[in-house]
Order: sequence, then structure tokens, then C-alpha cells
Amino acid sequence: MKSDASEVNLDIEAIFGVFHSEERYSQLHSTPGSASWQEGYIKYGLSGSTRAGSGTLFGAANLVTSGTFGDGDAAGFTTGDETETDFEDLYVGWRNEMFEFSVGSQNVTLGDGFLINGDSLNFGKGFEAIPGAPDFDRGGAYWLAARKAFDKSVVLKLGGESGFRGDLFWLESDNAAQASMELAGLNLEHVSDHGTVGAYVIKGLDVDDAQAAFLGYTHRDGQRTAGVRFQGSMGVENLFLSAEYASQDQGDNTRLDGDAWYLEAGWTFANLAWSPSLNYRYSQFDNGYDPLFFGFNRGYGTWFQGEVAANYAGPFSTNTSVNHIALKATPMETLTVGALLFDFEGDSNNNLDATELNLFAEWVVNDHLILSPVIGFYNPEKSAAQGGSQLGSSDTSSYFQLLTIVPF
Repeated sequence: MKSDASEVNLDIEAIFGVFHSEERYSQLHSTPGSASWQEGYIKYGLSGSTRAGSGTLFGAANLVTSGTFGDGDAAGFTTGDETETDFEDLYVGWRNEMFEFSVGSQNVTLGDGFLINGDSLNFGKGFEAIPGAPDFDRGGAYWLAARKAFDKSVVLKLGGESGFRGDLFWLESDNAAQASMELAGLNLEHVSDHGTVGAYVIKGLDVDDAQAAFLGYTHRDGQRTAGVRFQGSMGVENLFLSAEYASQDQGDNTRLDGDAWYLEAGWTFANLAWSPSLNYRYSQFDNGYDPLFFGFNRGYGTWFQGEVAANYAGPFSTNTSVNHIALKATPMETLTVGALLFDFEGDSNNNLDATELNLFAEWVVNDHLILSPVIGFYNPEKSAAQGGSQLGSSDTSSYFQLLTIVPF
């Protein structure tokens, strides 16, 4: 519904996925074998805007119904017995050309999602078998990350689409898997045709004591993370460059201070058939580094590096270096295909060293249907019995997922 001054939108987003892993992993599983499961969610509600003074008043109210079925995921974070309906987006704000202020429950992303890309860790009932474990169940849909909004937020954005701009934010999570962390941050950027240069600082303000003690996250109370980043083409057509460096001082002595960084370069061969692109990235995560609220941002491999490694087997963006090569092509306007290769090498512990190959496609069938299959081959150097995480053996394991996405 739309008029000259206002509009109200019916928001509906539905995703369903089927998953199969040839092997299980020792995060919460204890016996080897395969796992087959299904995940799904539907997000539904209203969003809208209206003129207000010299700017626009905007907001949204959306619910999410999610679930995991079957065996539960290959790491054991879900059991296949999770369903939940709850509010997701519930926020209001005001904006004009140079200013935006919003409060409420909303998804917030910092830069490339290297540190903050929503509150998207969605555990299920897998921890219930552990005596004294907090209630981590967020309704399942672990891979799909059905719930992404921070429970409470205040976000101030200053500046336009080019030149200097900045963000000041306060976020509070109600996610037990993140120890219900409260944090605040400042982000400054300069945006030009050559790319975006940014610098930021994030300060941990509080955690839930019981959840933090169970997870080993007490260091997040008082934690300070500062970083710089760049992303752009430097004005060269078909060139892609991206880099980030984050330095982290922990709030107590239960975890080492740590740094993380990456360098990425890519080229699109626009004059060749299918316009293939080739990217190489090297990323390094220190032993004590805490990846915070990183998440799926600009496609497969950011920032979940390897579908098996990043979601089930580990390493989980700490104590590792990763060499990554990505080859992507577009056979037709509605179809993208790609191959992603990852090599993981431990920083101070090589138990989770591995290589992984992911093959994927993204097919936009029509305006309301997207299909995305992924096939993965994960080859760990060590089994769980040898200190790794794959139960039963260190043989190459196959993995499959198929996502059906229905946007409106």
C-alpha cells in the first residue's frame, strides 16, 4: 500500500533447506555416523515509512517461525526437535539525506561482517544433555540463522552515500550462545569511487555471568576491539580488493589478547564467456581472537569459511590461518556457479588442520523462487580420536545442502 507520502509493505521471506553430512563432529556428538536434517523459517510482518518534517519516519514489526527437523545438524547444536515463533524486527527510526536514528530490535552490520553481521547464531537443544548448561535453544534453523536481530539497539548514522560518514551504536543481545553480550561501538568511513576506507572501535560492556562462565566468554565484559578496513576497486574496472585488521584486548585474563586480519584480491574477466571471476584471500586469526558476531555477508565463504569447517567441524574463526581461492561464473543472468577451496592451518594447534572444497550454484528461477545447491568435500588431517573433530575417521567426508528461498 503506497501513497505520495507513505507506504506500508507486507514482508514475507521463507527459506527451507535440506542437509546431509556423511560424518558427524565432536562439538556435541559422541558417536560417528551420518546426519540428515531439514531447517526452515518464515519471516512475516509489516514495514513502512511516512514523511515526517524534513525527513522520513520508518519502522518494521516482523515475526519469525523457525524449526529444525530430522537428525539435527552434523555438530549436534540442534537435535531436530526445535520450533519457535517470536518477534524478530521491531524497530522505529527517522532519517533524512545526512542523518539516520533508529531504536529497537534490528539487524546491524559493521562493514564486511568480519566482526558484526547481526546476532545470527541459532543453537537448538543440543546442549540440554550437559548438566548445568544454560538454555541455548533459539528455535533451531542453525545454518539458516533464522534470527538475526539484536534484541535491543540504538543506532545513529551520520553522512551520505559518499565522502566521510560514521556510525555510533549500542547493541544488546539476548542470545545465550553469545553470553547475552552488551556492546557499543564507533565506526568512521570515507566512501569514494576508489573504495571505502574505515576504522572502528567496539567495547564490550556486559555479559550474562552464568552463560559467560559456561562458554568461557567472561572476557567479553570489558573487551576492546579496534580495527581498520578497505574494500573497493581503486578505480580499476574488474578489480576487487578487500582487507581488514582487528586488534583485540580481552576484558580479563581468561583469554589471550589476539589479532585477526585478511587480504583479498580478485579479478573479473568480463570479456570472457560467463564473465568468470577469480579471487584469492589469506586470513589469519590468533589463538585468543574472539570473532564475536561475524556472519554470512557477501556470499558463500564470507565469513563462514567452508560449509563444513565453519559450521560443524571447526576451526570457528580463531587459532587458524586460511588460504582461500574462489572461482565464480555466470552462465546466464539468473544463474551463478562457483567453486571455493579452503586450506586451514592451525596457529598454535594443528588438530583442526583440513582442506575443503565447496561447489555451489545460485539459480533465480523467478521473482519468488531461488534455488541454491551446495556440495562439499571436507578432508581433515586428524580424526576426533587423534585430537580433531570428525568422528570415526579422518577420511574425506561429503556434504550436501539445498536451499529453497521464497522472497516476496
